[in-house]
Amino acid sequence: MHKTYSAGLVARKRIFLLSPANLGGIRAKQVMSDAAQFALAQQLRTAEGAALGDVFSFVSGLYFRGKLAYARRFSSPPEPSDPVAAGGVLVITPNAGLRAADVFVTLESLRRFATQPIDHENVRYRRPLEHSARALLEAVGSDCDVVLLGSIASGKYVEVLLPIFGDRLLFPESFVGRGDMSRGGLMLRCVDSGLELDYVPIAGAVRQGKRPPRLAPR
Repeated sequence: MHKTYSAGLVARKRIFLLSPANLGGIRAKQVMSDAAQFALAQQLRTAEGAALGDVFSFVSGLYFRGKLAYARRFSSPPEPSDPVAAGGVLVITPNAGLRAADVFVTLESLRRFATQPIDHENVRYRRPLEHSARALLEAVGSDCDVVLLGSIASGKYVEVLLPIFGDRLLFPESFVGRGDMSRGGLMLRCVDSGLELDYVPIAGAVRQGKRPPRLAPR
């Protein structure tokens, strides 16, 4: 039987790992277009670039926006915050391992992201992620949970992260059976209410299940 980690009952340090946005869709092409005139696309084309979290929120819409808002609301990184922990909100990237949601990325780096498939058998994705995960594990110490906000049904994240974090790698139990839009909506409701989800270790957990009832309108 799995232990459930409820933030309302146990005060623990906690950081979040967010799965990336899909850079193969229409919105990704829009923000990476040299002809785009909206503010985010123009900022992305500057030498400084734009915040990774903002770019992925635009590309993905509800799902990533929900993950980012939720992680920022409920992260509790070790103090003093180690630079590797990056405030407790880290994004999985296709070829650069874990990066802080607030780090700035350029158009060139985003286009490089788009060339690499998110596949645990792709070494250009897997090796940087493994390196970042090991550095993060060393940085946060033994009393900090690591919560994956992303797909746990496939192996593209779990197969890489689970061997490194073991039982400390958790996920929201209520994610099981939900699609991306439902997860995004659920997390935004948690941000509104201030109520955090319960987590269970990924190791040995049921990762696929029956679809839960539709969320009530916000």
